[in-house]
Amino acid sequence: MSNANITTTARMKNPAMVLPDAMKGIQNIYKAMYQGGVAPQILELVHLRASQINGCSACMFAGVEGAKKHGETDERLHAVAAWREAPFFSDEERAALALTEAATRIADRSGKAVPDAIWDEAADHFNEEKLSAIILMISLTNFFNRLNTTIEEPAGTSWN
Repeated sequence: MSNANITTTARMKNPAMVLPDAMKGIQNIYKAMYQGGVAPQILELVHLRASQINGCSACMFAGVEGAKKHGETDERLHAVAAWREAPFFSDEERAALALTEAATRIADRSGKAVPDAIWDEAADHFNEEKLSAIILMISLTNFFNRLNTTIEEPAGTSWN
């Protein structure tokens, strides 16, 4: 296997860091999101799953690190991509992961981007405030996945 396409430096600085006011707004969203009442472990699983789907190595690396800081185990982290088959996740976590996949893969389906069954399952486990936090995590993760894959941010880079 060739490493010819692996970058060690990004094409440019992260756009959120280039424009000074951009990161301030993003940090405020993160602060609000983590105050939304959702267990940080669930938010980290959501972040990791969206990053896996989008193939963002920088965010996957950061997601694993963040999840471990919140007490996540290697066993569960190794199984996130196969969460449906793995026995390690609660119904609440499964609902959040299903919502993550639907909201991240919006171009992969016709009809509703998030089917009612997936929404209803998430709404059974999370109130509006918690759903807001999860949806913001999904959205911000997709946002950063797109930034990082565009500028080819390498895994392990810290710009926070």
